[in-house]
Amino acid sequence: MRAPAPAFAADLNSDTIEAATAALGSTLIGAVDQVGEVALYVEREAIVTALTALRDTPGLEYQQLMEIAGVDYPSRPERFEVVYCLLSLTRNHRIHIHVATDDVKPVPSVTGIWPVAGWLEREVYDMYGVLFTGNADLRRILTDYGFRGHPQRKDFPLSGYVELRYSEEEKRVVYEPVQLAQDFRSFDFMSPWEGAEYVLPGDEKGMLPQAKGAPTPLKAADIVKADKADSAAAAPKAPSEPYAKEDAKSTAETGKGDAHPGNRAEEKPIDPDVKPGKGGGQNQ
Repeated sequence: MRAPAPAFAADLNSDTIEAATAALGSTLIGAVDQVGEVALYVEREAIVTALTALRDTPGLEYQQLMEIAGVDYPSRPERFEVVYCLLSLTRNHRIHIHVATDDVKPVPSVTGIWPVAGWLEREVYDMYGVLFTGNADLRRILTDYGFRGHPQRKDFPLSGYVELRYSEEEKRVVYEPVQLAQDFRSFDFMSPWEGAEYVLPGDEKGMLPQAKGAPTPLKAADIVKADKADSAAAAPKAPSEPYAKEDAKSTAETGKGDAHPGNRAEEKPIDPDVKPGKGGGQNQ
């Protein structure tokens, strides 16, 4: 081992491209260095030879297959790309290898190099429909039994082709063509909170500020409050006590009440219907 913890070096990309070009030779279609990552484009038939060279060549040493991903480009003659993500433990460096294909031309399986590729190739086959020759167990792995189509293709409908339900008549799960209600057939991906290009039903009520207390969809910053809209000069100055007279002298006229009420007899009028108790009061 060269070091206890290999450190990543930013200048490894240029050295990797030179070493990979020399190791792969004519099987390499192109090599690019974008966003700090190296991508190699290899001939489809030579993918096993290319990956073996990247694993065993000194100076490259990509020992681990981390992932196999699929990409769909419907406008290309070979619409699919199979991307192999490799990791070099000794160099602490990652690399991507791209292979172009379609739904007819198979890609050689790399299960002979990394057995874990069996599961990863099944995922690409299930999601995109890419075929792999040499995979002994190329079956669907993510979708259900009897699933039609490949969900990650760009032309696959979001609702799918069929839907399943439990039939009480047949006492089993049945598959039926997708039937969308009329409300769900047209989709509007414009968020009304971000501002649509058209007026949504009900938005015409919020074009102008409304009276105080009326419901409005306007933002708080756009609302002209009714209290500020009134002119201070037009409104009479309210007294300190809203229900008091200016020349009030007693608590009955001010409505404020006594600040220190006492236990006076006149505060509790005598009710003739209530019989006095033993103490002389009205309460039993």
